[in-house]
Amino acid sequence: MKAQTIEVRESSGRILCCPIFRSGGKKLLAKGHLIRDEDVRVLQSEGMDHVWVTELEAGEIGEDDAVCAVAAEIGCGCFEVKLTAGGRANLIATENCCVLIDDDLLKQINCTSSLVIATVLNFSYAIPGQRIATVKSAPFAAAQSDLDGLVALLKERGPIMQARPLRAPSLGVLYSDPIHGDRARQMFESIMRQRLDRFNMPAPVSVACLEEESQVIRGLQSLLRHRPSVILVASSTAPAGPEDVVGRALAAVGAQLERFLTPVEPGNLLMLAYKDDIPIISAPGCFRSAKPNVVDLLMPPLLANYRISTWELACLGHGGLLG
Repeated sequence: MKAQTIEVRESSGRILCCPIFRSGGKKLLAKGHLIRDEDVRVLQSEGMDHVWVTELEAGEIGEDDAVCAVAAEIGCGCFEVKLTAGGRANLIATENCCVLIDDDLLKQINCTSSLVIATVLNFSYAIPGQRIATVKSAPFAAAQSDLDGLVALLKERGPIMQARPLRAPSLGVLYSDPIHGDRARQMFESIMRQRLDRFNMPAPVSVACLEEESQVIRGLQSLLRHRPSVILVASSTAPAGPEDVVGRALAAVGAQLERFLTPVEPGNLLMLAYKDDIPIISAPGCFRSAKPNVVDLLMPPLLANYRISTWELACLGHGGLLG
């Protein structure tokens, strides 16, 4: 990129290096504006003789073209790209969705010299109109070689970001208590409603039972017949692990345990299992308070029908201290 001061009458087709203001202080042209013939006439009418401009050199691409090209490649799912001033393209959610981020690939791309990408956190819940990522170019121009390499990497590795829509998600809740299931329902139902309101969820299908193995099994079987997106086990007691009542009941209904214990506080006693494609979460203590906990972290991807792995649960440790 080459910057220089030239006469206004010779500036058509050049890019402004700085904003230009009218005598009264109102902005006339923004930095990065491509000067056209009509702009030249306006500048001359304002009494300007010279202007500071830049022009692309061989191997460079304009900032707007660069960020649009990258924004079109970095993601998939329910979002749209909006170009803004200053060589920036924003990715905006068009539906309620969960945003999944390939963190390693994002770091690799952000080591390039001409472009950077910022996103929301992995597993974030987003609503329509919310910005979920932005692509920013170096001022005025990006190196064509950087852009070509970045696009080739994305085509090879896949997108950095997925915006997975939450379409008609449903929830099943099993309330269990050693004395009476309705006691757990009374303790947790209002908090559960507050939690679901964060995700614009309808009222769940729920079952209350005594925290005894055969009854927990029947409760789970009843909920599984409804085929909800997710089942939450809201137990009033803390499990000792897969060998406790809830853990044994999960095994009895054919659910495969993905992980017991997560590096998240509150919520480190989480058990995540899958019965076929239906995730089942037991997270004792997480339903007593509406404050964010491990359930809030995992609900968006699970409601978007994304299968969370043990490795992804392990990755929650960085930032897992919620309060």
